[in-house]
Amino acid sequence: MPDPIGCVGREGELTQLADLVTDSERGARIVAVCGPPGVGKTTLLRQLADQHTCRWAAGMAWETDLPGGVLAQLLQDEIPADPVEAAAHLLDHLRAGDIRVLLIDDAHHADLESLQAISTLVRHQREQPVLVVLATTAADRLPGDLGADEIRLPGLTAAAVDELLRQRGISVHPAMAEELSRHTRGIPRDVLALLAEVPAAVWSRPDAALPAPGYLVDGVAEALRHCGSDGRALVEALGILGPRATLAEAATLAGLADPLPAIDEATAAGLLASEAPFEPRLRGHLTEAAVVQLMGVRAAAAAHRRAAEIVADPAARLRHRVAATPMPEDALADEVAALARQRGTDGAWAEAATLLRDAARLTLDPVLRDERLTLAVDALVAAGDCGAAGALVPAVESMRETPLRNAVLGYLAILRGRATEAEVRLRRAWTIVNAERDPETAALIAQRYVLHTLIRGRGDELVEWADTALQLAAPDTPEAIEAAAVRGLGMLAAGHPADAATAYEELAARVRHGAQAQRVTMGRGWVQLLGDDVDGARSQLETAVATAGLGGSRRITLWSLGWLARVHFVTGEWDSALAAVESGRALATSSGIVVVTPLLEWTAAQIHALRGDWAAATAAVQAADVVTQDYEMMQIPNVLARAQIAEAEADYGRVRRTLEPLVRMAPGTSLHEPGYWPWPDVLANALVLDGRLDDAEAFLAPHERRARERNHRSAIARLGYARGRLLGARGDLTAARAAFEESLALLDGLPLRYDRARVNFAYGQTLRRAGKRREADAVIGTARDLYVALGAQTYVARCERELKAGGLNQLRGARHSVELTPQEEAVTALVSQGKSNREVAAELYVSPKTVQYHLTRIYAKLGIRSRTELAARGPWGADA
Repeated sequence: MPDPIGCVGREGELTQLADLVTDSERGARIVAVCGPPGVGKTTLLRQLADQHTCRWAAGMAWETDLPGGVLAQLLQDEIPADPVEAAAHLLDHLRAGDIRVLLIDDAHHADLESLQAISTLVRHQREQPVLVVLATTAADRLPGDLGADEIRLPGLTAAAVDELLRQRGISVHPAMAEELSRHTRGIPRDVLALLAEVPAAVWSRPDAALPAPGYLVDGVAEALRHCGSDGRALVEALGILGPRATLAEAATLAGLADPLPAIDEATAAGLLASEAPFEPRLRGHLTEAAVVQLMGVRAAAAAHRRAAEIVADPAARLRHRVAATPMPEDALADEVAALARQRGTDGAWAEAATLLRDAARLTLDPVLRDERLTLAVDALVAAGDCGAAGALVPAVESMRETPLRNAVLGYLAILRGRATEAEVRLRRAWTIVNAERDPETAALIAQRYVLHTLIRGRGDELVEWADTALQLAAPDTPEAIEAAAVRGLGMLAAGHPADAATAYEELAARVRHGAQAQRVTMGRGWVQLLGDDVDGARSQLETAVATAGLGGSRRITLWSLGWLARVHFVTGEWDSALAAVESGRALATSSGIVVVTPLLEWTAAQIHALRGDWAAATAAVQAADVVTQDYEMMQIPNVLARAQIAEAEADYGRVRRTLEPLVRMAPGTSLHEPGYWPWPDVLANALVLDGRLDDAEAFLAPHERRARERNHRSAIARLGYARGRLLGARGDLTAARAAFEESLALLDGLPLRYDRARVNFAYGQTLRRAGKRREADAVIGTARDLYVALGAQTYVARCERELKAGGLNQLRGARHSVELTPQEEAVTALVSQGKSNREVAAELYVSPKTVQYHLTRIYAKLGIRSRTELAARGPWGADA
């Protein structure tokens, strides 16, 4: 049997139980912890026992009929026969020992009298502070009148399985951790059993076939001995055919005219799930593996040959023939490769990868074998399984150099965010390919260049490579469809948004179904978001995410999640945005695709900064930092995340310094295209608030001109509020009003709640600086309401400081004995936080000289001489 199971991946359940212990201070409660055998219920109870004063008991199958047996274990005492008297006896023990937790493992074996006594205690002594935790395989195996809450323990995730292995000094490839989680359903007992039994070399092969644990094989063997010959034949047929087999197929393979007696035999032996009697299924993947192991290699191969003659699905027939063929066989290899090509055309890349590996194993010619194995790696990358693909890289790199080999390795480098490596490999592939003799490989290389230039943000180059791929590839090949699906994004980045939108409308009409449609849907949603069609973008991107469960690409799903998070951000649905980020993080971890990570973390960092959760905002930036960032489309969101944290902290000098590298990066990239990346308004705003008015003018003008040429509403509005800031700082209030009012008018009708809040905030500050306090009060009040609705506590506090500094509509709080003006209180609060005069000036939108003037008056009123003494006087921020 395996070693004791560590309490890995159960942090949520432990927290939930700890909360229930705390809640039990208000009265007695019962909770059932439910999960299959080996899932870790006992370990969870032990962990809880280490943290609280408790009593422990365990139900035993042979003691189920022993009255009071479990209570006797708990109390180590004789138990009255009457349940009411037993409950009173239990209560005395709880009070005498100050016991707050009762733990009963395997409670489904507990005697009824003990459970009745516990139920009586909880119902009649509700004030008693005790939590009763019952661990059981299923809640319905307990008496229904216990009134127990339920905590279900699912199998461990792939990440938790990986951590479980790491704690035992074993490092496996992420793809293997995911396969191990799937194979065992995440049951820790089975994971650890396999670790003890399977040779270490297996864990370095993500495509290795995993067996069943020895104890389970022994259990299945014992169960089969209790079946008749018909029951055993049916079980073996189901093991060979797999979970999608029909009863007719299984009965034919087993040679049964009437399978129903066999179903009864196998069900009674505990080998079949009992959900649907006419759709028999073995009890899980491990049971299936154990059955096939017990059959032996020769018998299993013979059964696969017979199955190939029975099943109707052509792909299934081929899989059975492959499973029955141990030696190379070129004719079969060609059939498998042809099916792989077909599945790849359909976008089912994971299945294509498996078929290509099978084809390579069955191929005699070493050159063709290498090509098929290389294509298998390519299919794994296309499926978004960079982990499994990476595990095969050493084998591919050991092959002779070919254009295909370089294109595949370049593809993997793209998804790993390694722009330099991708450029070298793709350039070499294009140099040595002969497009006339091998247009298929040339089209593949061109399509990889399409992805490469997309993430470089180079629209013109992208369109050129897409056109090249479309000229070389047949119209309905994966290379052609993907090139066409991405070409619209290149048109957008190159400054042709209307053409991009039209191209996607036409492509969507042509590619309506299947996994390939996901690429078109994602690209269309991306273009719609950047073109202010936010509702359309949400619909398209949500559809693209949903397609993931229907065989879609994990790479495309990741991009969809990244841009869907931005949709939710700009519309103010920040919890939904963070949920999309979490889904993306999990998918990036399982797939090994890091190229989208900075896009995801940008949204997380911005939301957390606006909510005032600085630790979470910093953690998001750090999560982006750990991945390689050669690509511009990885660098840009990381820079934006840092700048927007600095902006939320009102450190406009840092905002400016953070964003200035984008000015140098912008030529020839998507940074120039209005609405693609929301950075010009942030930098222009920082330049104004940092006192660099001429620099702000020089920077703003070309961006404003381009936004108006594109007629991009939200981009004009964002730049307009920066223009209003600049005009206000130069004293032209009339023109500033016009700029702000135009921005608000442009945003009217667009669901961009965050942008409306920003414009109102800047407008109000500008009015206040111009002495229009009553007007400023109204506009900043609007900004505050918008920020409150968004949950942007950082800016709610700033709006409240502005309202207090204006002195008209003050938000009253605790007052100090010394009377300060509203502006002086705002200055005091910010200086007490350690901000410099320049930072305070930027926060309050006044000059540093004005801040120093207020400080001089504050020092005189308070009878102090320094900032240190001011900070020591108390929590001024309470009034801010």
